[in-house]
Amino acid sequence: MDLAVLVSGSGTNLQALLDDPEIRRHVALVVSDRPGVKALDRARTADVPIAVIEPQRFPDRKAFDRAVLAELEQRGIEALVSAGFMRLLGPAVLDRYGGRWLNVHPSLLPAFPGMHGVRDALEHGVKVTGVTVFLVDAGIDTGPIVVQESLQVLEDDDWDSLEARVHEIEHRLLPAAVRALVGGRIHVEGRRARIEDAP
Repeated sequence: MDLAVLVSGSGTNLQALLDDPEIRRHVALVVSDRPGVKALDRARTADVPIAVIEPQRFPDRKAFDRAVLAELEQRGIEALVSAGFMRLLGPAVLDRYGGRWLNVHPSLLPAFPGMHGVRDALEHGVKVTGVTVFLVDAGIDTGPIVVQESLQVLEDDDWDSLEARVHEIEHRLLPAAVRALVGGRIHVEGRRARIEDAP
């Protein structure tokens, strides 16, 4: 199964995927909506093809979505992984990749969806937060949850310290979910997703 990884920034989750030999052989493309980000350097170092598709070059979101979809289809991409990708892609992409598109989020969804999961957890004073890997649907961080892991928010945590521990979990949890995806071991029934045990 050929994967594309969608990125917008430093690419630490991309690196976690590239460092996993089982996943690396499936990563066929890295797509960024921003040029010059460190994630693209990581892809080049790993000799993975890249595509930079900047939204501002298109008249509207639908045109951007069509350009992304065209690139994916041209490369024969069969599944997607959003790894710090900071844009919503619309129905054109979802219709093609629904059920085969993973995203990772820095909270225990459905708590604190959106772009600021770590900050929101701190501001709300929660005692426990975590990481969620889910299947993308038409909502914002609303798809079926594949796997979650919690962590305690410490009394002296700030954004930097909490985000660092969140990243540690992301870098374990996302590769585990991607291995299940490429192995055909993610099963969805309604809102419930489960990972079948590896053979």
